[in-house]
Amino acid sequence: MIKKKYNVPVEATLEVIGGKWKCIILCHLTHGKKRTSELKRLLPEITQKMLTQQLRELEDDSIIERIVYNQVPPKVEYQLTPYGQSLKSILDSLSAWGEHHLIKVFGDKHDVLEENIFNK
Repeated sequence: MIKKKYNVPVEATLEVIGGKWKCIILCHLTHGKKRTSELKRLLPEITQKMLTQQLRELEDDSIIERIVYNQVPPKVEYQLTPYGQSLKSILDSLSAWGEHHLIKVFGDKHDVLEENIFNK
């Protein structure tokens, strides 16, 4: 196996949590377990295919775990692993910076933020 070379450590971080959806999924999972349907409802613009792909990649990187309940109908939930929990401070910092940016650009952040558990 050929080892990849990185220019700066942030490249490794972005390789795992980069892209449009992963950080948003992770932010929702910091508030507890979520079923796929809950995540889809929280991210209405994501396609089911993309959600599934992002969840699989996060699971492959040991950031989240998939919990399958042996019942009918099948029930699956996702939660952060302890390793994934270590990203909480990064996600909090990204959120704080984004809030500051919205206030700087738009004045009142509530004019541009959807109402949800993050934006109270």
